[in-house]
Amino acid sequence: MSAEYGAEQIQILEGLEAVRKRPGMYIGSTSARGLHHLVYEIVDNAIDEALAGFCDTIQVTINNDGSVTVVDNGRGIPVEINKKKGISSVEVVFTILHAGGKFGGGGYKVSGGLHGVGASVVNALSEWLEVVVDENGHRYKQRYEYGKPVTGLEELGESDRHGSTVTFFPDSSIFETTVFEFDVLKKRLREMAFLTKGIRIEFRDAREGQEKEQVFHYEGGIKEYVQYINKGTTPLYSDIIYCEGQKGDISVEVALQHNDGYNESVNSFVNNITTPEGGTHLEGFKAALTKIINDYARNNKLLKDNEQNLSGEDIREGLTAIISIKIPEPQFEGQTKQKLGNSAARGAVNEVVSKSLTYFLEQNPTVAKSICEKSITAQRAREAARKARDLTRRKTALDVGSLPGKLADCSDKDPKNCEIYIVEGDSAGGSAKEARNRKTQAILPLRGKILNVEKARIDKIYDNKEIRSMITAFGTDIKEKFDITKLRYNKIIIMTDADVDGAHIATLMLTFIYRFMPELIRQGHVFLAKPPLFKLEKNKKVWYAYSDEELAAIINEVGRDQNNKIQRYKGLGEMDASQLWETTMDPESRILLRVGIDDESKSELDVTFTTLMGDDVEPRREFIEANAKYVENLDYNA
Repeated sequence: MSAEYGAEQIQILEGLEAVRKRPGMYIGSTSARGLHHLVYEIVDNAIDEALAGFCDTIQVTINNDGSVTVVDNGRGIPVEINKKKGISSVEVVFTILHAGGKFGGGGYKVSGGLHGVGASVVNALSEWLEVVVDENGHRYKQRYEYGKPVTGLEELGESDRHGSTVTFFPDSSIFETTVFEFDVLKKRLREMAFLTKGIRIEFRDAREGQEKEQVFHYEGGIKEYVQYINKGTTPLYSDIIYCEGQKGDISVEVALQHNDGYNESVNSFVNNITTPEGGTHLEGFKAALTKIINDYARNNKLLKDNEQNLSGEDIREGLTAIISIKIPEPQFEGQTKQKLGNSAARGAVNEVVSKSLTYFLEQNPTVAKSICEKSITAQRAREAARKARDLTRRKTALDVGSLPGKLADCSDKDPKNCEIYIVEGDSAGGSAKEARNRKTQAILPLRGKILNVEKARIDKIYDNKEIRSMITAFGTDIKEKFDITKLRYNKIIIMTDADVDGAHIATLMLTFIYRFMPELIRQGHVFLAKPPLFKLEKNKKVWYAYSDEELAAIINEVGRDQNNKIQRYKGLGEMDASQLWETTMDPESRILLRVGIDDESKSELDVTFTTLMGDDVEPRREFIEANAKYVENLDYNA
């Protein structure tokens, strides 16, 4: 090795060079997700002004040129010269990492932007950024390009407003895409409005041909958030239980309501930042809820002396809850802010919830009884499920005796090399078994549509033969017994017909995995196979097309004449084994769509599944009407 490694090889990245060199460290990725994160960073700063009591309206606009403008009516970024740096405070905020009013508790009591990198990172990753500040009766403006100021802070004249306006255009040499999606931003802005009671967020798309506008304003705050998440369900009781309080310098807000479903949707936030991995605030909530409900059930003889306590899982069946705390110096595990570590948050949430919930249950005995009765029924179902689960558990990776009879397993026993196709119907299953690579590809055919887990309790789920087959084949078990280390296949591939029924079956399977084995999706093990829609044959040559557009392109290339034989596949069963292998199962040529979870939008995902798979018809109809224009390749004649 001739490469030298000495003092000369140590790079010192000045200013914002570090951000441009390693953008993923600061915004997670340079994909569409990272792109939208830029908007959140600027809006977060405006929300911080609202939390401090100085801002009540935020305007977000996707401009016609693709840039984004965020306007707030807060105090405005200070324009005075920073004595340490000798430049304006505006320039400090936009060009220096870890600079801002969020350290030492001076400018902000609480803040979502923990690291003080938001504005400067957005600037570093933009082709250009302009900031306008209105304060003390004057207007100021400064422009930056690729993170560097190209003008000074110029005074433009007098102004009768106050606040900050930031407009930026993301750097196309850094991001995979610079096209902002209205619906992606809409979800996060709605969430911010729910979490900041009384704030008004006006969101507008001004791009030609895409013009639309939405306003988010919720005086009820997180109570309305719970109502929104529960809109596709039937609430168990009409009231939304609300707990609010302060312990030391930690303020706590919790809203909760049970519905008649079986899945829990508990979402936790710290200073408006979602914490998908929970943390101490979530632990405090769960402990308080479990203890107070058990105490009430015991004291009111709803649980007999010889009966065991209700578990937290029993009590949270059908629960929708928002836990939102504000804390001056949150300690998160990692830059991604996924999990809260402050031990004081556990005690604060526990105390506030215990006190408020105890009082509410005493004042509302009918609601209290309905919660306890639902929890007791869940407990009995869980016990029945435990017995059923014993039938599905596989002792070792080599013990194939307990595997489902219909499973055609692969011979390789190293999960890293193996994949399982979940196939709709015995006909397609037969073709798939014939087509597969027997060493690494397993086939599990399922009969018809599996149980809709959104409408079933855990004992019914374990009692369902098709679901039990999947649980046993995967090897991981489900819910609190889930163990990713026992996964038998690196890829779980859902392979259904490319029609409406196939899409419904795939959705039922994804609903089951999302509700009971979400870690499989998080860790990238779940895929959708994409079989072709068309086969075009001409002069003994064959082409496959996966969309109408692709078919049109092939016809354009080979010419349109009477020798073209075009077959529209109605289902996988229409393909022989060699065609199925070549188009859908051969790792060299197939198309697989990886299924992912955006934990930042977990509550929205819960709403989507509840809306699509729940009992309430009206929200489902509204959802389908609103999203029909995005659906492609569904055969409505099937």
